[in-house]
Amino acid sequence: MNINSMSNDQLVNNLLTRGLDATAARSKAISSNIANINTAGYKRKYVTFEENLKNSIDNLELKTDSKKHMKLGNDYGAINTNTDDSTSMRSDGNNVDIEVETVNQAANELMQDALITLENNRLSMRKTVISGN
Repeated sequence: MNINSMSNDQLVNNLLTRGLDATAARSKAISSNIANINTAGYKRKYVTFEENLKNSIDNLELKTDSKKHMKLGNDYGAINTNTDDSTSMRSDGNNVDIEVETVNQAANELMQDALITLENNRLSMRKTVISGN
């Protein structure tokens, strides 16, 4: 995502979109984890987005074309699906904990609902401004 030429409104819209994409990817990973709870050797999947976004912002470096010009980096907040190979819940190698997955699923649904509400509020404000009501 090239953030150099975007307005603040476009940046917010793109962040909301990426957040919704991350919740969709997280929902898919959690569903896969729950579906494979009895599969021997299955390792749980998890999605990182918020961590990547924070790291991108924390490590954002301004790059210069000349001494008088500055521009921001081009990409931030990658959505990654990872595999947790570090733990094992059972002797068959499966590391899915249904209680953890259920909590993650509920938290992900709340995040998705919040992002949808934010986007709906933004669209409603635009509609009000355009219509003058």
